[in-house]
Amino acid sequence: MKLRYNYRLYPDAPQRELLARTFGCVRAVWNDALARRKAAWKADRTRIGGVELQKICITAAKRTVEREWLGQVSPVPLQQSLRDLDVAYKNFFESVSGRRKGPKMGLPVFKSRHDQRQSARFTTNAFKVRAGGALYLAKIGEIAVRWSRDLPAPPSSVTVVKDAAGRYFASFVVELDDDAHTLPQADTEAGIDLGLTHYAVTSYGEKIANPKWLRRRERKLKKLQRALSRKKKGSANRAKARIKLARQHAKVADARRDFLHQASTTLLRENQAVHVEGLAVRGLARGMLAKSVNDASWGAFLRLLEGKAARYGREFIEIGRWYPSSQLCPCCGWKIGKPALDVREWDCQSCGEHHDRDIAAALNILTEGIRLRFSHDVAAGLADTENDCEGQVRPGKAIPTLAPPETYTAHAA
Repeated sequence: MKLRYNYRLYPDAPQRELLARTFGCVRAVWNDALARRKAAWKADRTRIGGVELQKICITAAKRTVEREWLGQVSPVPLQQSLRDLDVAYKNFFESVSGRRKGPKMGLPVFKSRHDQRQSARFTTNAFKVRAGGALYLAKIGEIAVRWSRDLPAPPSSVTVVKDAAGRYFASFVVELDDDAHTLPQADTEAGIDLGLTHYAVTSYGEKIANPKWLRRRERKLKKLQRALSRKKKGSANRAKARIKLARQHAKVADARRDFLHQASTTLLRENQAVHVEGLAVRGLARGMLAKSVNDASWGAFLRLLEGKAARYGREFIEIGRWYPSSQLCPCCGWKIGKPALDVREWDCQSCGEHHDRDIAAALNILTEGIRLRFSHDVAAGLADTENDCEGQVRPGKAIPTLAPPETYTAHAA
C-alpha cells in the first residue's frame, strides 16, 4: 500500500529561484515531448517511446543553444516528467478502449507558464532527508521542513509543489504493509445520510453540523475579488492582489480538508461498517444549490471513507442513488411518497411512529446496506446505480390484453 505524507516547506529566496527554474525546465521538457509525440502521430501514425524522447528532449537538447539551460537543474525531475507523459497517454488509451474504469480520460495537454500550480518530482537518487530534519534536493540544497508527524518508512520519492497561494509543500510517497493501519474490531455499524442542513446524520442519531467553510469567508472573498478586478492586468499590484485572494481560498480548502479527514476517520474508528447512499454530485452541482453542494464536497468525503475503509480493515457499502431512503418508514416500511424539503419530521400513517426525516433516512440506508451486503447483490464500495451498463433499456412492444367478456357486454349495452 502506497501512501502520501505532505509537509510544508520553507525555502529561502535563492532556493525559491532555483525551484522556479526547475519547474520551468520540467514544463519545457513536457511540452517538447508532447509536441514530438503529436507531430510523429500526425505524420505517419508512429508512437515515440520514453527512452527515445529522453535522448531527444533532454540529452540532445542540452547541447543546443535554445535548451542549454536544461543542464542547470537536476536531470531526475526532467526524466520523471517524461514518465508522467507516458502514464498520461497510457491512461488515455486504456480509457478509450474501456480497460480503465471511471470517467473518461482526455489526451495530455500543454502546460503553461501562467499555471499557478507547479510541481517537480525527485526520486531517491536526487533527494535525502538529513539528520537535522532538512530536505536535501539535488542542485537546490537543504530546505527547511515543518515536520508535523514522522514518516513511517523511508520514502521512495518526493514531489515539491508550489500552490496558487505561493506556498511550498513536499509530498512523500511511502510504501507500507496492507495491514499496517488495521483497527481493532468494532461492534457497531452506521448508516450515513448526507445533507446541507446537517452535513451527516448517522443511524444512531448523531448529527454532524455543516461548517459551511465557503460561506464563512464569502464577504472577505468578495472584497478581495473586487480589489483584484480593479488592478491593471500585468501589474505588480495585480499579482499581489491575486496572491491575497488565493490565500483566502487556500484557507477555505485547508479547513474543509481537515474537517473531512477528521469526520471520516472518526466514523470508521467507531464503526465496523459504514453504509452510505450514492449521490450524483455532478448533477446536484449544476442546480440551484450548486454553491452549497460544491462547498459540502460530498464526493471527496465518500472517496475518503472508501479509501480509509480499505486501509483500516473496515467495510464501505454504497447503496443505489435511487433508493427512496427518505420516503420509507424505518419501522414498518410504509412509503409516504416524496416529502417537500421543508418537511423535517413526519408521522407514519401505518404504525403511528414519529420520525425525524434525516435519522429515518440513515436507518433505511443502514437496513438496505446490510441487506445488499448479505445478499451479495452489491460489492463493497460499488453503488447499485441502476444504470443500463450498455444493456437494453427500451421497453418491448406492449402485448394487448383482452378484456373479460362481461366488459364487452357492458359496453354493448
